[in-house]
Amino acid sequence: MRYYRYKNAEVSCCYKYLMFSYNIVFWLVGAAFLGIGFWAWSEKGVLSDLSQVTRQNGFDPVWVVLVVGTVTFVLGFAGCVGALRENICMLKFFCGVIGVIFFLELTAGVLAFVFQDTLREWISDFFLTNVKGYRDDIDLQNLIDSLQRTNQCCGARNPNDWNTNNYFNCTDDNPSRERCGVPFSCCLADPAQTVVNTQCGYDIRARPEREWNTVIHVKGCIPALEGWLPRNLYIVAGVFIIISLLQMLGIFLARTLIGDIEMVNYGFRY
Repeated sequence: MRYYRYKNAEVSCCYKYLMFSYNIVFWLVGAAFLGIGFWAWSEKGVLSDLSQVTRQNGFDPVWVVLVVGTVTFVLGFAGCVGALRENICMLKFFCGVIGVIFFLELTAGVLAFVFQDTLREWISDFFLTNVKGYRDDIDLQNLIDSLQRTNQCCGARNPNDWNTNNYFNCTDDNPSRERCGVPFSCCLADPAQTVVNTQCGYDIRARPEREWNTVIHVKGCIPALEGWLPRNLYIVAGVFIIISLLQMLGIFLARTLIGDIEMVNYGFRY
């Protein structure tokens, strides 16, 4: 077997700096997400008392921000440093993690399609669990309010789901002023009002159910989301396609750069 020296072997500057530019954006976005997450925890006093993390009754949206920020920051760092330092180990780490994420996304999509009823029940139970902790976390409260206002819904299946919350339940021994009510985000919007009426849902569930639809939305958020998805299917599909293309672009740039670096390191080809 004869070997020929690859005299002009060099790492492509084009791919190298494309890889760096691709990852510097994600690195900065990841750093921003981490900063926002820790700022949110600082405002809620979690950083001064970490035991609050284990005492939360519902889901804390800050966890999503921190996890996404951490993964994005680490991947961006590995891609940037791997490209600039021509470090094969970091580039392979970048490729591997992106590949795993891509595979998990595909798996989640397939499982969600196959087990639609199970997923629907899980989302409903998850929503009800967080309804119980509505007043315990300001970020969770804002998330639920935003969901209900945007989708014009109330509760998971219907407004009576708010009976699971200690502040809104209709039991006789409930001293809360919000007893037998719902959050203001359940209320029908009044275009004439310039100031949000946060008391519009008070005592509404103490009235006959036939009167509810004149004050609040009576459709649950799970049915509302089920109706939203078919109407926005192309938008959702477009978002997933763009995310997938960006991931494949990152893998392509990293693999191409790895090939160039290995060629330079070997200094010959067959």
